[in-house]
Amino acid sequence: SFQLSARGHWSTWPAFASGQSVLRNHKPCCAPEERQSGNKQTLLTTPKPRYLEQLESYLRKELQSLDLTKKNSQELKLQPYREIFEFFIDNFKTYKPLLSAIKNEYEVTLAHQKKTIRALEPLKAMVTTVSEECTRQILALQEKEKDEINTLKQEKQHLLKFIDNMKEEKNSLQTQVEHLQTSVAEEYARYLNEYGARKVLLAKLNDMHNERLEMTRHQVQDVKGEDVVKLTLALKIARQDLTKAQVKLNTTIADYGDVVPRRDFESLEKKYSDLLQEMKTLQKDFDQLHKEYEALLEIHRETAEERDNFCAELQRVQHNCTPRPNWAKCSEVIPGGADRWGCLAEGKTSDQLVGVLLEEIGTGALREINVFPGWGKGDQVPVYLRHEGEVKNKKLTKKDVVNILKDVWREKIALEQQTGKRSSLPEFFLSYLQKKYGDAAAMEWSYTLYENMRLCRSNHVLSSFYDILTGKVGEEQYHGQNQLISSLQKELAARDSSNSGSLTSKQFRQEADPFPLKRKESIQELVDASRCKLDSTEDLIDYISLFKEDEEGNAEPFVAKLRTQYVREKQEYLSQLKNKLGDLTEVNADDLKTAFCTIDPDIDDQTLDTYIGLAYQVQREQPDQEVVPVETALERLLAGDVRRVGPSPREGSTAGFEGE
Repeated sequence: SFQLSARGHWSTWPAFASGQSVLRNHKPCCAPEERQSGNKQTLLTTPKPRYLEQLESYLRKELQSLDLTKKNSQELKLQPYREIFEFFIDNFKTYKPLLSAIKNEYEVTLAHQKKTIRALEPLKAMVTTVSEECTRQILALQEKEKDEINTLKQEKQHLLKFIDNMKEEKNSLQTQVEHLQTSVAEEYARYLNEYGARKVLLAKLNDMHNERLEMTRHQVQDVKGEDVVKLTLALKIARQDLTKAQVKLNTTIADYGDVVPRRDFESLEKKYSDLLQEMKTLQKDFDQLHKEYEALLEIHRETAEERDNFCAELQRVQHNCTPRPNWAKCSEVIPGGADRWGCLAEGKTSDQLVGVLLEEIGTGALREINVFPGWGKGDQVPVYLRHEGEVKNKKLTKKDVVNILKDVWREKIALEQQTGKRSSLPEFFLSYLQKKYGDAAAMEWSYTLYENMRLCRSNHVLSSFYDILTGKVGEEQYHGQNQLISSLQKELAARDSSNSGSLTSKQFRQEADPFPLKRKESIQELVDASRCKLDSTEDLIDYISLFKEDEEGNAEPFVAKLRTQYVREKQEYLSQLKNKLGDLTEVNADDLKTAFCTIDPDIDDQTLDTYIGLAYQVQREQPDQEVVPVETALERLLAGDVRRVGPSPREGSTAGFEGE
């Protein structure tokens, strides 16, 4: 039903340039004479193939019959084209496999895109909901800040009005002072005028008195005829006295011409002092108001900056935040189902749940591994992992690993008690496995145990053995914790006179108070941990069950709390030591001893020497010459068994140690 060329090739309709390019690119492997023949045929114009006309007619009919107003009009429109393509595949037998593969790949891609779109539709709705909620919160914050800003503006206007009133009152007082100064000047001018008038009056009185004396003298002379010489002498003496009195009067006037009466001076001085004091008070109030105003401006600026920071933080959180995971889904993939996951996830934070999930995934993947790659035999490789090639995975359960590690500890402690010397745990671990399983299989057990310990960090037996084996923690810390737990267990058993295995809360608290040096909060934590599985009405505590472990070595909450307090008390102890050392970057043995004796006065010499040896990790006759960085010394002490010997010389908690 489709047209072919003279040599059986595809029909080249339409002709000319497009057909030539199609043929030239479509048949790269044909013979030269066939390509020349094909090129000649492209020059011929042929009519449209009949089969092509039939397909186009069928396609037009199908498209016209479709209702393109529906929601899935694009899928309906695709169906006629799919059928046309199937007709091509059915008629061209030679190219049917290739065309079918192309069609199937397109169908798979379309199905995948549809599935992706359906999966993204709920996320689109959730993003829209979160966006609307964040928009509402932003609007609420803006409304709240708008009210606060309006309140601050009103308070600012009130303060400005108050400042203007104070300025007006100050101007009024200044005007009063100027008025008083003018009044004083006028009073002083009036006093000078009165003083001049008084001098003139005194001169007139003196002249009148002299004239009266002359008249009296002439009258007496006329009447009695006294001696002229005597009167002349008396007149001369009187004139001399008058001259002296006049000189004295002039001197007095010159000396006291600018003097005012004391009562006037004191009155003016009192008024001036009152006005000056009032002005100082007003100036002080003004300065205080100015400071408060500047403080309010600073608070407003800080509030605006804080608001801008919150808005930026909100935008960053909106851009970066992800929804909280649904941890309940983990129960579907964790062995044991919802019950086991509930026990694992009880009371844990999201970070702790991630650790639990990683541990479960790691242990699950570990069971699928058949062999481990060897680490080699270099000096940097631990002695218990030195092996070339692959190592078989023994696929042990956690219970088996716990039992083996406990047996290692028992054998090591027994050997040390027998020989009286402390042996290295890595070397003893390897010798134990070689002795029990043989040299050939020792590495298989070593690698299997090491990987289980590395992954199971939530198990105390595995994690503590791993930390000591890798050198992160000293072996003394393990023995110190066990000795602490054993001593407390013996003391509780000694308190139980009836051997019933139970103690009352009061007896338990009395036993825990003096042992060891703990604060009241720590004692209360231990009591609460011992009663975690009891009803609120029960008062008897089964102290024997507090020290039991399950088959995987997991301890009860009471023992776990004891170990947590042990680590916390050591960190607080070392934190006090660090604070006592101050800003020192390096420390010698003498300074370290002094710091220990200051924060722990009851420490004995033997314990002090042990702690100094831990900090410097050397055995020398003169350790006082050794100088190490403070951080290094504290890290070494943190890895060892370091505890307070006596009560603290001061109360109060200290900051957390950086090595925590």
